[in-house]
Amino acid sequence: MKNILIKTEYIKLNQLLKLVGYIGMGSDTKILVENGKVSLNGKKVSEIRKKIYPGDIVSVYNEEDIKIERQE
Repeated sequence: MKNILIKTEYIKLNQLLKLVGYIGMGSDTKILVENGKVSLNGKKVSEIRKKIYPGDIVSVYNEEDIKIERQE
């Protein structure tokens, strides 16, 4: 599991996927979401700009889990 620290209240899904290197541009999130390749806390995501909060776990391609943590 990969841990990502954020300083804000949340991070948008497209920003997160770009940050961890799954996509080159934020707009590429649409392709992954439309093909059902992204899940949040075990449920498929349907929103490209879904807000991801500390404690959430995002999975892409059912391969690597990404856990969001708040940096104090």
